[in-house]
Amino acid sequence: MIDNKDIKSGKRSALISYFYLLGILVAYFTNSDKKSQFAYFHIRQSLGLWLSFMALGYPIGYFDNWQITFSFWIAFGILFVYGFSTALSGKMIPIPLVGNLYQSAFKNIK
Repeated sequence: MIDNKDIKSGKRSALISYFYLLGILVAYFTNSDKKSQFAYFHIRQSLGLWLSFMALGYPIGYFDNWQITFSFWIAFGILFVYGFSTALSGKMIPIPLVGNLYQSAFKNIK
């Protein structure tokens, strides 16, 4: 179980990690001294979200239908807001549907 000290020390890195890939790199390197498990949890979540967004976004962008594109943006927007809000509230709740997959896929980030 993660204690309050770990959450408090890693909260800034956890929040920064949700700001695109540059934020992930900054969060990872700023957390390398503290080794906060809370921050690493959210770094893994945001890395998975951004990679999924890019991997799915390019093919979906070729559809000539605004409804498909708009639905994609809304779905990922909701997932990013959910992840950011759990980091802001100091909780380690995986992102719905894909969060556990990201945790196992990026388990080497620690």
